[in-house]
Amino acid sequence: MQAVDRIATRILIVRGHRVMLDADLAALYGVETRVLNQAVQRNRRRFPADLAFRLNSAERTEVITNCDHLRKLKYSSALPLVFTEHGALMAASILNSRRAIEVSLYVVRAFVRLREALVAHKEVARRLEELERRLGTHDRAIGQILEAIRHLTQPAEAPKRRRIGFVQDP
Repeated sequence: MQAVDRIATRILIVRGHRVMLDADLAALYGVETRVLNQAVQRNRRRFPADLAFRLNSAERTEVITNCDHLRKLKYSSALPLVFTEHGALMAASILNSRRAIEVSLYVVRAFVRLREALVAHKEVARRLEELERRLGTHDRAIGQILEAIRHLTQPAEAPKRRRIGFVQDP
């Protein structure tokens, strides 16, 4: 499963989609980025915008800033393509190499693992929110109990006693 973890580190979130860059996908499939991009151009109808899209320059700059292994893209004149989970599978099918088919399974597993982690994260967030709500009411109740205990543990003020005997008014 170590391969799946390595692939999962290459998955980025761009425009709200989990994607992989063409350079990372080409390296996984054992081809040059140029070869992958040429295959995509020859089969453009297989890659609508929800499967593959080109980054704009601001997105490319952000990706390069956040991912050290992509520094070489800084000097590239072309904007990189990114592939969603289904786009990565489609790329494997058009490359039609044995390695691409084998690695595509790992890519799918990495995307699935990230999706499961996201669902688990949402569940944990929901439970924490519920716990905070419960603790909020418990905190108020505990505060009232502590205040009552403090009140009960304070010594009662002794009433002022009248002196016994004759008191002369001045």
